[in-house]
Amino acid sequence: MPKFFRGTIFLAIVACLLWSSAFAAIKIGLQYTPPLQFAGIRFMLAGLLILPFCGDLWLYLKNVIDHRKTVVLVSFFQTTLLYFLFYPGLNMLPAAIAAIITGSQPLIIAVIAHFVARSERMTIRRMLSIFLGLAGVVVISLNRGEVTLSGGSQFLGLLLLLISNVSAGVGDIIVSRHRAPIPPLTLTSSQLFLGGLVLFLVSIPIEGAPGGSYPAAYYGSLAWLTILSAAAFSIWFKLLKREGTLVADLNIWKFLIPVSGACLSWMLIPGESPEFSSVIGMLCIACALMILNVGKKVHYPLHP
Repeated sequence: MPKFFRGTIFLAIVACLLWSSAFAAIKIGLQYTPPLQFAGIRFMLAGLLILPFCGDLWLYLKNVIDHRKTVVLVSFFQTTLLYFLFYPGLNMLPAAIAAIITGSQPLIIAVIAHFVARSERMTIRRMLSIFLGLAGVVVISLNRGEVTLSGGSQFLGLLLLLISNVSAGVGDIIVSRHRAPIPPLTLTSSQLFLGGLVLFLVSIPIEGAPGGSYPAAYYGSLAWLTILSAAAFSIWFKLLKREGTLVADLNIWKFLIPVSGACLSWMLIPGESPEFSSVIGMLCIACALMILNVGKKVHYPLHP
């Protein structure tokens, strides 16, 4: 495979494009299944889907047992806590505010990384890139509705989404700090399955036991979410474990998610079309990514 297709930039873009395609499938799935239950099933299946690519089963189990603390911590922050907070927070907020708070994740992760990792200190280049990217997210999100908060439940939703962003940042930093001991695919598979299992078990007393039959649309959405979760998280963990990867800089590529999501809406939803403000927002994000990468020497590490 050419070096370009193994490069950090290309793989980061692929992971973000995959994540951006999740929203439509989630909307379909949530018509038939409560959110925590749906997320739990999705991530358990994703973890199992990666398992055949992890090599020898006994070595897989040995790695999981030997590094169980890392697996438990990552599964808690990156899957269980993140999505336990994310879905309720999403449901409590207007679409525009939810999109902006979700899109602020690179900024929150950069701030966390600044205080916990000496190599991740905030720089002028990174600050400018993050704030330009966030401005682009805000401009794109304004097309989804008014940005106003009213009532205690909406403020609670805002808090839940912010904490879920912090949880994602902590999870990324844990993965990055444990680069050598556990293979990326093994960590991805085990943490997704464990995190999904906990979400599913928690969902039973809160949302009730699963039951009933579902239409083909439900299984189609679940299948796509399973595949994209397995692929996107595997790519992301591989990148986090690469020597020289900076968590804050890698997460700036997540500004592409609202851009891709908007483009998919224009292509797939009747009546949706580009608006001037959306184009301005996308240009802001493009400038943010150019500022981040211009003048940098691009490496194509072959491992891990």
